[in-house]
Amino acid sequence: MKEDDTFNLSNKFLIATPELDDSHFHRTVVYICAHSEDGAMGLMINRPLLDMQLKDVFSEMRIEVDKNLQLSSTVLLGGPLQPDRGFVLHKPQQSWQSTLTVCDAVAVTSSQDILQAMARNEGPKEALVVLGYSGWTSDMLAKELADNDWLVAPATVDIIFETPFSERWQRAIKSLGFNPDNLSDDVGHA
Repeated sequence: MKEDDTFNLSNKFLIATPELDDSHFHRTVVYICAHSEDGAMGLMINRPLLDMQLKDVFSEMRIEVDKNLQLSSTVLLGGPLQPDRGFVLHKPQQSWQSTLTVCDAVAVTSSQDILQAMARNEGPKEALVVLGYSGWTSDMLAKELADNDWLVAPATVDIIFETPFSERWQRAIKSLGFNPDNLSDDVGHA
C-alpha cells in the first residue's frame, strides 16, 4: 500500500485489536501525532506508569514545584521507543519552545518550558505527561494495518483527557460502533 495525502493518520487513534500479540501494545490506544510518507509517531494514552509520578519527573529534571500544584500526578508510557524522552500532550493554549499542533484541540510539546510552567501551575490544565513514544516506518505501519493488528478511529478529546485510563481502550472501540466484548482473540478460526 502506497501512502499518500489521502492516507494520513494524524489526529487518529490506533486501537490495538485483541489479536495483536505484542506485549508493548496489548490493548493500547495510540494517539497519532504525526504521519507522513516516512512513517508515523504516536503516544499511548492508556498506559500509566506505576513506578513514576509527575513529582519524580520534576525532581529528576530539578524543576521546583509550587506547593499548590493541582495537576494529575500520573505519568504515562507513550511507547517502547526512547523511554527517557518526555512529551506533554495538551490542549493548545500558548506557544512553547517545541510544540507540534496536531489539530485545533490537541498539541504535543517536548520542551522543558512547558514542564516548568506546569510546576508553577501556569501550564495547560488538561495535559498528559508521557515518557517514550511509539513509531513506525511507513511499510511497517501499512503491514500492521493489513494484518488487522490495529483499528483506526477518529481521535476525541474526551477520550484523551477525560476518560479514565482503564476505560480508554473500550471507549475507543465503542466509538467505532463495536462492543469490545464481541471482539475475538482468534482470527481465521471457525
